[in-house]
Formats: sequence, structure tokens, C-alpha cells
Amino acid sequence: MVNSIIETIQKRRSIGKLYSPMPNNEELFTAIGCATVAPDHKQLQPYHFTVLTDVKLEEFGRVLLQAGEQRAKRLGEGLTKAARQKFINMPNRAPMIIAVTSCYRTHDKVPKFEQILAIGASIQNLLLAFTSMGYQSIWRTGDLCNESAVKHYFGVDDDNIVCGFIYVGSSDVIMPDREISDLHDIVTIK
Repeated sequence: MVNSIIETIQKRRSIGKLYSPMPNNEELFTAIGCATVAPDHKQLQPYHFTVLTDVKLEEFGRVLLQAGEQRAKRLGEGLTKAARQKFINMPNRAPMIIAVTSCYRTHDKVPKFEQILAIGASIQNLLLAFTSMGYQSIWRTGDLCNESAVKHYFGVDDDNIVCGFIYVGSSDVIMPDREISDLHDIVTIK
């Protein structure tokens, strides 16, 4: 009953610290192509992918610092030197980051929540495609994801959101097999 697709799904893990090599352009576009064939009612493609590498990762670190400052100010807090450096260094955890943002479409048969589900399904396909190519990845979000500095950097208007950042690269971490829980606890057959 196990085949290569099931094996890829079962071995996919989130790996937090990644390094080169990263996908080349052909691999990147193949993976994004896989993302676009996820379930998507009326094929609205309510998502956008922005790929960051090299100096754009450094630039994004400065954007995250700005977002962290915005958040701290709103909460009436300050940022330590260490916290400031942490924001700047966040993008350095992978050689490639793909920001996935919504671009909702108005459609009388496809409500916003269905479009959000389509975005999530596309991200899962993206993660699985990279896993099948031998790369590691992690889907990150967090408090700064939809701060105005981050949304502005990615051209996201007030009606849309940043759905997450897909960090992609390589790793020599060997993750243990994941134990499958007792499915009878979460499945009802009627």
C-alpha cells in the first residue's frame, strides 16, 4: 500500500536551520507549479509567491527589525540590542525564503475561507515537492508576519495577509520516523 508519494508525505519534517545547496530555478518553478495544482475552487489562485535569496535575505532582516520595532512600540516596550540582532538574523536560517501571500479574489461561489484553505493546500504541495527533490523546509509565521512593515515589503494590502514564509535549503539532520498516533482517536466511520 505504500508508494513513493506516501513515503514523501511520511518523511516530510520541518527543519529549522538550513544551508546551501538550495533549489535552482528549474527546481523552484517545478515546486511552485506543484503548489498551483492544489485544490482551488474555481482555480482563482488566491496566492502569490515571492522568492528571497542572497542580499534580499539581508534586506528582509532589516524589514523584520522594523516590524519588531513597530510591534514593540505598539505594546509600549523597547528592544534590546540582542532582540534587534535576532530580528536581523532571522532570514539567515536558510539560503532561500519563499513568502506566500494572499491575493483574495471576489467570487460569489468561493468565500474567503475557501481561498485561505486553497493557500494552505498550495503551501503543503510546495513543502512536499521540495521534500521529494531532497531539500528540507519549514513553514514559519509568527507575530511579525502581518506587521505593516512586512506587508508593505511584500506589497500586501490591508485586505490580504502574509500566510507564511517557507524556508528552503539542505540539512544533514536526520529526523526520526514520526509515530502515527492511534487513528481511532481521530476517525469516526459511520
